[in-house]
Amino acid sequence: GEVLKTHELAENVFALVGPLTNRDAENLGNNANFGVVVTEDGVVLIDPGGSYKGAKMIDAAIRKITDKPVKLVINTGGQDHRWLGNAYFKAQGARIIASEEAVADQQTRSRDQLIALADLVGPDGLEGTTPVYADETFSEATILTVGETRLEVRHPGPAHTPGDSFVWLPERKILFSGDIVYMDRMLSIGPQSEHKAWISAFEALAAQEPKVVVPGHGDPADMAKATADSYDYLVFLRQALLDLMDQGGGIEDVGTVDQSRFGHLANYDALKGRNAQRVYEELEWE
Repeated sequence: GEVLKTHELAENVFALVGPLTNRDAENLGNNANFGVVVTEDGVVLIDPGGSYKGAKMIDAAIRKITDKPVKLVINTGGQDHRWLGNAYFKAQGARIIASEEAVADQQTRSRDQLIALADLVGPDGLEGTTPVYADETFSEATILTVGETRLEVRHPGPAHTPGDSFVWLPERKILFSGDIVYMDRMLSIGPQSEHKAWISAFEALAAQEPKVVVPGHGDPADMAKATADSYDYLVFLRQALLDLMDQGGGIEDVGTVDQSRFGHLANYDALKGRNAQRVYEELEWE
């Protein structure tokens, strides 16, 4: 079947929803969600996919929606699927925009990302993929008007990656969260993540009071689901590990923290231990 499922959220606003699985030869690094906003002046694409061929797959999905060209690509963060498709759309004349922190993170991790992708999607799937960074950067926020459509791109601080941003459509009350929100699958707190700042970033996003949130991963839903699947987990894990430390528990004891309240989320077994370990390490430095 098709890797990307198209959800129409409002007139001219779409989410392309990728699978919850890992990157592989079939999804070409597109195991995530992407946003398509059609304006009078062309298409705004939120995240270009995880490879050159992944970008081509996204373009094919856009062609089923509109024949307008992609004019602007927003990179919401430093993960491969948020930027490694840039080259494809740049060649078509699109402007590319990202936070300064996202570009710095992309530059730091691009080599490792390409090595990992070569392993996961295979050399054939990775063919044509070259790092291309945003032409335009901003530090905290930028307001864009494309056609009649106003988009606010805000980088509230580090979250899953150092440069994570969300894209807010104030007239539609639709928010594309990038990796600040995961739904249906457990979020991943990696070496590039900062869990405490992530909690604040989520609060900045929630303050917009969106009606619909398109998460970085999982199906679009409302703020209640975004909160339950992401915010509540971050707050819970932080407190549980603070309590463990107060009781004199060491990093070898993080496995004793009962995370089963979040056991319904995809990838729970694979990620719960690593997430706990990472939060413990961060707490040691606070």
